Amino acid sequence: MAIFLLKKSYQSSNQKEIGFKDLWGSHGVFTTIRLLGKPGKLILFKSHFKGLIKSLKRYKIYTKKIEKNINHLIHSNINKNINYDHLLRVALTKNFISISIRKRLKPKKNFELKLINYRRIDPVTKNLYYKKILKELNKYDPSKTDIALVYRGKILETCTSNILFFKNREYFSPKNNCYIGNTINYLKGKIKISFKDIYYRDLKKFDEIMLIGSGKGVTSVKYIKQMNWKSKNNFGYKKINKYLNFKSL
Repeated sequence: MAIFLLKKSYQSSNQKEIGFKDLWGSHGVFTTIRLLGKPGKLILFKSHFKGLIKSLKRYKIYTKKIEKNINHLIHSNINKNINYDHLLRVALTKNFISISIRKRLKPKKNFELKLINYRRIDPVTKNLYYKKILKELNKYDPSKTDIALVYRGKILETCTSNILFFKNREYFSPKNNCYIGNTINYLKGKIKISFKDIYYRDLKKFDEIMLIGSGKGVTSVKYIKQMNWKSKNNFGYKKINKYLNFKSL
C-alpha cells in the first residue's frame, strides 16, 4: 500500500486549496516524477513538464496561465528539509489540479510479471482513465509484481512502466499502443534501443526483461509464470543500471 507524505488539490481557476481529489477516471492527464535527495530534486523534470503540457493541449485543458500555475504548485509543495526518495504525481482536469507525494517502493529481487489482455484508453498519453489498471494493480504487492498489457498478441507496456527486452546483446521495446515514457526516452540517448512490435508468442526468445520508469528505475523481471519464462542472466540489466543511478546526476 502506498505511503503518502502529501495529498493536496486545488481549483484550476484560482489555485484555492480544496479537499483532496485523486481524479482517477476523469477526463484529464497526469505525470509521475521521481523526487530525490535533500533538497528534493525532480528527476527529468523538464521532460515530464513538456510531456504534461503536450497532453493538456491534446485533451483541450491547456490555458495560457496553466504552465506557470502548475510549476508553482509543484515546487511550493516540496519541503527543503526532507531527504526524499519519493514519487510526486501531478494530475489535472479542466477544473482541478491534484498533487501527491508518496514513498517510492524499491522493487524486490524476485520480481514477477503478470500478463493481462488489455490496452489503455488513448495509450499514447498518461491520461486518468486508469480505473481498470488500478483494480488490477491492487491485487498485488507493487514491490514484487507488475502487470504487462497484451493486445492483439503484442506486448505493450506494464501498468506503471515501459518494458525493455534483451537478447544477443541488443535491447528492444514496444513501439505502438503504449506511452514512451521519460525514463526510457532518457535511456535511449545512452544506449541503442530498437522500438518494434514485441509478440507474446516470442517472449521465450528473450534472455532478459526489464521494466523502465520513474518509480521502477530499472527493474529486472525474474519470471513470468504464465509463460514459464525465467530470466537467463542479468548482463543487460547491469549495463543500463549505471545510467539510471540518478543520485549521481
